[in-house]
Amino acid sequence: MRAPLAAALLLSAIAGPTLAQTPPATIGQPYVPAPWWMRDPVIASIGYVRVELQANRAGFSATFQVVDRSVAEASRKAADQVRALSQTLAAYGVEKVRVETSLSTQPLYDQYRDENGVLRDNTRADRIERYQAQATVSLSVRDVALLERIYATVVASQPNSISQVYFNLEPDNDAKTNLAGAAMRDARTRAEAAARNAGATLGSVRVIDPTGRACQTDVLAGWPSYGSGASQATTVEAYEVMGARAMAMPAPPPPPPPPGQAPSEAQIEAARLALQPPLQTLTDQACVVYGLN
Repeated sequence: MRAPLAAALLLSAIAGPTLAQTPPATIGQPYVPAPWWMRDPVIASIGYVRVELQANRAGFSATFQVVDRSVAEASRKAADQVRALSQTLAAYGVEKVRVETSLSTQPLYDQYRDENGVLRDNTRADRIERYQAQATVSLSVRDVALLERIYATVVASQPNSISQVYFNLEPDNDAKTNLAGAAMRDARTRAEAAARNAGATLGSVRVIDPTGRACQTDVLAGWPSYGSGASQATTVEAYEVMGARAMAMPAPPPPPPPPGQAPSEAQIEAARLALQPPLQTLTDQACVVYGLN
C-alpha cells in the first residue's frame, strides 16, 4: 500500500505545477471558468485618482565663450568667468542646487571664398587664427523657492547664452504612498455608490490589487482582455498627498555672494524675473473586489 500511495503523491507533486501553469482557456473558447472570487455576487471597483502638484525640480544651463590666440589663455579666461559664479552657487549647498561645469575649446581657422563665392574654413593646422573656449554651467535646482534668485545670479554673470528653464516633478515616497491610499479609498467610494444605486450593500473584500489590472480582466471574453480601466479620475487635494508640505514655504534668506566677486547684490536684484513652477499631474489606480449582500 505504501508504494502506490507514494507514487500517487509523487504524480500529484509533478502534475500540480503543470496544472497551475495551464492557461484559463483556449483562445476563442466562448466561456472561461470564473475565478474563485466570482462564485458569489461581487462588484469590482477601480479607484482612479489624480492630483496636481507644483513641480519641485528645475534646471537650465548657461554658456560663456572666450576667443584668444592662445588655447591656454582662452581656456583660462573662460574658466575665470565661471569660477566666481560656481563659488556663489556652491554657497547654497548641494541639497539646494547642484552645479556641473564643463570646458571645451575649438580652433577658429582662416577663411577663404571658393570659386563659387562660398566662405569656407581653411582647416589646416598652420591656418588656425584663434581658439574659442566655451565654459558651460549646468544647474539642477532642487529647491524651487530659490529658482528666481539663482536664475538672476546667472543672468547677472553675463553669459553668452542661457537655455530655457525646464521643470519636472519628482514625488517622494510619502507622496506616492498617500496617493496610492487615496486610490484605495476612491475604489470603496465608487463601489458603495454603485451598490447603493443597485439596491445592494457591500460585503467583505475579496481581492485587493494595487495595480488595478484585476478589475480590467474580462473573464467572459475567452482570454484576459486588459482595457483602460476607469475613464474619469477623482481629483484629490494636494494636502491629502503632500500634507503640510503642500503649503507654500517662503524661500530662506539667500547667502551673500563671496566677497570681492561678481555678480553684486544689486546686479542680482536687477536681473530677477518671475519664474513660477507649473503644476503637474500625478495619477494612480487601485482595484478592490467586494462581495455583495
